[in-house]
Amino acid sequence: MNNELPMSVWATAQTAPSTQRKNRYTRESTAHPAKMLPDVARYAIAHYTKPGDLVLDPMCGIGTTVVEAVHLGRRAVGIEYEPHWVTVANNNLALATEHGIDHDGQVFHGDARQLSTLLPAELRGEAALVVTSPPYGPSTHGRVAVAPGEGIQKYFHQYGSTLDRGNLANIGHHRLLSGFTRILTALAEFMRPGGHIAITVRPWREHAELIDLPSQILTCGRNAGLIPVERCVALLARVAEHDFVARGSFFQRDFLRKQREAGLPLHLIAHEDVLVFRTPLRPSRTAAVEARAA
Repeated sequence: MNNELPMSVWATAQTAPSTQRKNRYTRESTAHPAKMLPDVARYAIAHYTKPGDLVLDPMCGIGTTVVEAVHLGRRAVGIEYEPHWVTVANNNLALATEHGIDHDGQVFHGDARQLSTLLPAELRGEAALVVTSPPYGPSTHGRVAVAPGEGIQKYFHQYGSTLDRGNLANIGHHRLLSGFTRILTALAEFMRPGGHIAITVRPWREHAELIDLPSQILTCGRNAGLIPVERCVALLARVAEHDFVARGSFFQRDFLRKQREAGLPLHLIAHEDVLVFRTPLRPSRTAAVEARAA
């Protein structure tokens, strides 16, 4: 990771995730395996855009980026691969309407690797900000329940059908990076010159080996022609008077306990990296042609 990039710390977990989502998201939203923390999206949108700007999320899940954008008076567009989550995201936008938010927000169904064929032509060159996150880290996802005689059971921890090889979450780590680079490259066609792309990401352990996904995503962004401008820390723990109060899930704590018993001195994840890129100040004709051909 480039240590020369400016860094800031975002206090994005002062309230619990359930509190942040209360009355803004439907009950069905809780089943998504990797929901973005609303305050992370909210901070990025408030910091990098103005009211009326267009905010885009090419892998929007339950629509957190889109929902938080419309609540802040921005226009918003999301793309989601899995039809079920498209429905949930649109239901969350409908909930915003019920709460009196007169918004310009919509979610499209499709594969973000085909971005140029999914989004209306009038959106080209319009987006001021992208806020998104790749699918990653199954050890960090999921909820648990205790069933009599069955012990602890994990659920809500997978993306769709594991047999669906079109889903980036199911095609292996290296192909995920390749697909995500393709998405980032295609985004240039819809971004304003100098627009920002904020990507939330964290490392994870795979068979005790640390997968440094933030560094790999930084490389993906550079390969897509984006310019790294910041590396931020979005806290997943509450800042108290003298320390941090971790908000790790039961499964994260259980995973940590097992790893420590096996001799691996891990700690509970207390933040996500937010890698912030911008597009060139002058649009590249070559990049736009390559994005359409990808």
